[in-house]
Amino acid sequence: MGADAEHRTPPSPLRRIDITDSSATPPTPPPTVLGLQLSALIDHVARVDWSLLDRIPGDRGGSQQVSIEELNHILAEVNAHILHSRDDLSPVRTIAGGSVANTIRGLSAGFGISTGIIGACGDDSQGHLFVSNMSFSGVDLTRLRTKKGHTAQCACLVDASGNRTMRPCLSSAVKLQANDFKKEDFKGSKWLVVRYARQNMEQILEAIRIAKQEGLLVSLDLASFEMVRDYRLQLIDLLETGNIDLCFANEDEARELIGGELTFDPEEALGFLGEYCKWAVVTLASKGCIAKHGKQVVEVAATGESKAVDATGAGDLFASGFLYGLVKGLPLEECCKVGACSGGSVVRALGGEVRPENWQWMYKQMHASRLVLPDLSNSTEEFTTQASKKEKQDCWTDCC
Repeated sequence: MGADAEHRTPPSPLRRIDITDSSATPPTPPPTVLGLQLSALIDHVARVDWSLLDRIPGDRGGSQQVSIEELNHILAEVNAHILHSRDDLSPVRTIAGGSVANTIRGLSAGFGISTGIIGACGDDSQGHLFVSNMSFSGVDLTRLRTKKGHTAQCACLVDASGNRTMRPCLSSAVKLQANDFKKEDFKGSKWLVVRYARQNMEQILEAIRIAKQEGLLVSLDLASFEMVRDYRLQLIDLLETGNIDLCFANEDEARELIGGELTFDPEEALGFLGEYCKWAVVTLASKGCIAKHGKQVVEVAATGESKAVDATGAGDLFASGFLYGLVKGLPLEECCKVGACSGGSVVRALGGEVRPENWQWMYKQMHASRLVLPDLSNSTEEFTTQASKKEKQDCWTDCC
């Protein structure tokens, strides 16, 4: 897969992924945006019929953790409930996933922003696949450690309407601990991207503490409506630290944030987040988004002409575009418009990674809206050319 583990202090179970020969190349500048994903994750994305969704535990459309036995049962059932599509290379895709990974991969591959990931992957085939896919997309993996054990996996089940139900298996996966972080991991970067997870609060708080010491801004995604509903008070405690600069919530998460009523005003949730964060965004699916920065509030429509095949990664890629706008110093409304374009690009195909032809669709949408286009003269152009020729055969796995 092009990544060898470097043993610096044998016999330690903790190693860093060595992507390049440091003696042969000059040191590269720190990534502009870092993603904190404690456990590398592999997504198994499949289009399935309603009957399977009715038989698995948890709320349809949400994200609920399952055991390895439950995950294996779900994956075994998938083939009998696949919805085939002529537009897909295969009806099931296995690819590096996770909300944070989706966001930073999108920033690197589609926007030419230098990114890196802080996390851990297992020394198994799933870990090798994660490394291959993320490095292929231009993500810096020098802060990714490999540990002996399993890599996390997730079943992403997509119905005929393009809505996804997530069932992650994280319990047996390797992950970073709070004492694994080093200041050198954060030094020189501008942003840290974090996903809310109550079970990982010790690590999240430590990473944010170091990031703030090093002058980074922190972006927080609220993960899922179940996470907000079940751990709302802990989330508010995190917001009240004043260390979250940017917060993203989708409509369901925003509803749970302000009490869980069926009828609610998204602007109320936006105002609530705005009390704690410099930037706050509530995404509203086909209705677009609303965002707040200081006293400024904007409302932006969703990008037109986007064919929704799979909603997996829509919010993650919206975050990619919005962060690109902030990095480039764009006004709030333009940040939202770029986010709408990038979020619209990923829903046009199965899985949380944008295909080359859909990046081109996004650039056309940005151009039509007179938005600042990414500088594609270096890594992104090379990535797109390679992916178009090979259809990313080394990073996508056919499970059928």
